[in-house]
Amino acid sequence: MKQLQDIPLSILDLAPILQGGNAADAFRRTLDLAQHAERWGYRRYWLAEHHGMPGIASAATAVVIGHVAAGTSTIRVGAGGIMLPNHAPLVIAEQFGTLESLYPGRIDLGLGRAPGSNQLTARALRRSLQNDGEEFPQQLAELRAYFKPRGDGPRVRAVPGEGLNVPIWLLGSSDFSAQLAGHLGLPFAFAGQFSPAYLQAALSLYRQCFQPSDVLEKPYAMVGLNIVAADSMQEAQHLLTTHQQMHVNLIRGVPAQMPPPVDSMDGRWSPMEQASVEATLRASIVGDADTVKARLQAFVDETQADELIINCMIHDHAARLRSYEIAAQVRQG
Repeated sequence: MKQLQDIPLSILDLAPILQGGNAADAFRRTLDLAQHAERWGYRRYWLAEHHGMPGIASAATAVVIGHVAAGTSTIRVGAGGIMLPNHAPLVIAEQFGTLESLYPGRIDLGLGRAPGSNQLTARALRRSLQNDGEEFPQQLAELRAYFKPRGDGPRVRAVPGEGLNVPIWLLGSSDFSAQLAGHLGLPFAFAGQFSPAYLQAALSLYRQCFQPSDVLEKPYAMVGLNIVAADSMQEAQHLLTTHQQMHVNLIRGVPAQMPPPVDSMDGRWSPMEQASVEATLRASIVGDADTVKARLQAFVDETQADELIINCMIHDHAARLRSYEIAAQVRQG
């Protein structure tokens, strides 16, 4: 059985914009968190592509990755992920070829097939909704081809990008990308932070479908989960109300900036909303250091994950740093 201290920890960041704040503040906090994460021994720092969300500043994901990579020196920095149907594969190859050229050996490219937005925003990004994710395997093959060394004969070239080793991950919250990652022999990252119901099925499918490749000899699965860690259980439960409020806003179709925590969610959600939020956040780990350590080991036992990527949606920056620090400390024993 895998032990927690042997499992790398990474961070997933959406560069949250606080209520009454702005994107510039969010980017300053993102860089500060990344610098702390590097000192605490986190393996990677990934940014996620979302569009049209008042509380998320990481829409121009490659730009923010460059900002974080420039302010750190050893931690891997990447996308968790780029929503490939929103983009021409050549543009992504050039962007991440540029990042890899600037920060060699430190850039990851995680890819998803969801829009990361609503349909109206997706149309503005893509100009057409004909590509609804069904062309993802073809787009992926095109993108991977741009990173290969130039062969004989004329072809479209990604410069920078051509001949560079930019590790590609497939991201998913269901079975599609799990199966595709397995068939292609690519690493797979599952979004357990918002889709816990499909976690075990997707991991099993990935491992069953896995075929060794020139990238991996055996499956490598990273699992996302939410952690709210604090010095007391009461404080952690209080901090969790920020994330709960954000999900209620999503359910109501009114996404907003990140709100401060509240004393109680009573009266702030309906029974149906409460059930939906609790189902979405079911795999979250909330508590003090002892609780987090025990539940993290149990999560590793249950999933046999090769790596964990943590999301802490906490309003106060100092409390957010403390949450990630506690997670790093309990992993180190």
